[in-house]
Amino acid sequence: MKAKGLLRLGMGIAIALFCVHEVCHQAYRANALPGQTTAEVAAWIKGNPTLSPYSGQTLLVNRTDTPAQRFTFEASVLAPGLAVPSEEPGIVRTERINLFDMINGVTFNRLQESLRSIYGLAIYQDFQQARVIYSYPNPAMVQEARTLTLPLQEALKGELRLGSRFAYWVEFPQPQNGKPIMGKITILLKSDLDKLEAQLRNR
Repeated sequence: MKAKGLLRLGMGIAIALFCVHEVCHQAYRANALPGQTTAEVAAWIKGNPTLSPYSGQTLLVNRTDTPAQRFTFEASVLAPGLAVPSEEPGIVRTERINLFDMINGVTFNRLQESLRSIYGLAIYQDFQQARVIYSYPNPAMVQEARTLTLPLQEALKGELRLGSRFAYWVEFPQPQNGKPIMGKITILLKSDLDKLEAQLRNR
């Protein structure tokens, strides 16, 4: 009985430690986001097991598995959209995930899963529960692109979302024939959302 009791106690401790590790791991993966300093974000990138930056990569991570498959993660002090000088040069304002995959394609679901893999469950849920405030193209934009024979512009789809914690910008081309091979998802400060929406509506 004593041996069984010790075994159960040992298993209980192991399970507790595992749960603590998982909670800490989830929190760790999402502990550097827009609004934090470049030093904090760089340290998070360095220790993030999904990003696994090469030596010398700090705020920009580039990985090329094959010429047909590329991954980029970039943290920037600039707000998304048209570049303007930052009022707080030491603060990260956006973090962007770019995928390029000619073999498997890049879907909306794959972009979401990339977000979850890098940031953990809390940010993934904030994104999923976020309200779509603008999506494109609209019918007028599609017709204009067809009139001007601009297939890439016609195929470009995107949306802006407003979550409880952050705003999100998703964009990927959706060709009429074939599969989409590239896409990006950006986390940005909610205070930068109105300016980005205005730029997208007027471009």
